[in-house]
Amino acid sequence: METKNNKKTIWAWCMFDWANQSYNMVITSTIFPAYYVAVTANAKNGDMVSFFGHKYVNTVLSNYILGLSYLIVVVMLPILTSIADYRGNKRRYLQFFTWLGALACAGLFFFKPDSGLEFPMICFGLACIGYCGGFVFYNSYLPQIATLDQQDSVSAKGFIYGYVGSLVMQVLCFVVVLSPKTFGITSDDLPARISFLMVFVWWIGFSIIPFRLLPKGEPNAGKHNYNVFTGGFKELVKVFKKVRSMPLLRRFLSSFFFYSVGVQTIMLVAANFAAKELHMPDDTLISIILVIQVVGVIGAWLTSILSTKYGNVKTLVGLVSIWTLLCLSVYFIANTPQFFAAAVVVGAVMGGVQSISRSTYSKYLPPNIPDTASFFSFYDVTEKSSIVVGLFCFGLVESLTHEMRDSALALDCFFAVGLILMISLMLAEKKRKNLPTMPNPEVVAA
Repeated sequence: METKNNKKTIWAWCMFDWANQSYNMVITSTIFPAYYVAVTANAKNGDMVSFFGHKYVNTVLSNYILGLSYLIVVVMLPILTSIADYRGNKRRYLQFFTWLGALACAGLFFFKPDSGLEFPMICFGLACIGYCGGFVFYNSYLPQIATLDQQDSVSAKGFIYGYVGSLVMQVLCFVVVLSPKTFGITSDDLPARISFLMVFVWWIGFSIIPFRLLPKGEPNAGKHNYNVFTGGFKELVKVFKKVRSMPLLRRFLSSFFFYSVGVQTIMLVAANFAAKELHMPDDTLISIILVIQVVGVIGAWLTSILSTKYGNVKTLVGLVSIWTLLCLSVYFIANTPQFFAAAVVVGAVMGGVQSISRSTYSKYLPPNIPDTASFFSFYDVTEKSSIVVGLFCFGLVESLTHEMRDSALALDCFFAVGLILMISLMLAEKKRKNLPTMPNPEVVAA
């Protein structure tokens, strides 16, 4: 069995974040959203587009595509983790999803202003599936490669690598998009499309490191006495029953679901909001996102320090409180300076809340689990389900009101519920600390 806290293994694990965050930066946060809004908006049809014969608001369509992609992942992951658990080959699924996402990004190169939306939006959806599909296997490595006392710092380190990697990648794309003549490019749409190819090369190129160095996992065929294609759902049911008997973990996951609805959706729609509502130029938007990434590195690092000093739950209460106020402020943002101010705050709390959420969940798991894939599958299904709810809610409100600001107000309700549940968890933990010490704190009823 792989020795925990091995520096080389942890570095390889972090390099997966370094590699795949190029997708998150270029495709969901900066260049693709701005390019998509510019290509799909015109004087004749306004912001309405046609997709397989049906009419949609352009940003509503992209939100629905993302929401459907995450829904597909939610359905697929229990099956895939069951197979990976059975055969002990989760690294192979890490590779499969990486290739799927990277190749789909390469397919976006063919998204031209005069082309239909069907093929590029299918590629857009597949890239999302590839990106988030691999994360359940990536996340499940955390308790396998790090001891309990190191999981906060290792989790934060992964996010920091992701931010730095995406920052470097964005700068490279930034040069191509803003200085195309330097490379002899005269077409207006070609620089953006080249950046999609650059994501493919970066994503695959650096993923070779974790593919070679991470352990492939250990087979657990002996514990399966049912079909692996239905076993994943049965495993999730078993995990759900265990979660119900763990008061602290149950409270945490409930809060995590609600605040993730807001966090994940805001991160996915922010670029569309800037391009559509504020008519922000590409260079300004990209510059702001770069600032977010730099601040995000600092934020993830500070969150790790705060969690050590104050504990994970108190730190999360503070972060979710900031997110709740931040989401409310979106309704009033009317210009670029205001968006920039909000973006700096987003950067400060974005990586922190994701990093600390992952490590908090890991700490609440029962000790000595032979394979963590099923428990982290449950975590990822919870997170991905929250994204589905958030994107469809955001898209539905915008389709009804034609105002993205109204959609932001709807999201703030989810933040408020998540904050209340997290405060409830904090009080339950305080109560538990006053009880006699138990071998496993989760058996204590709260």
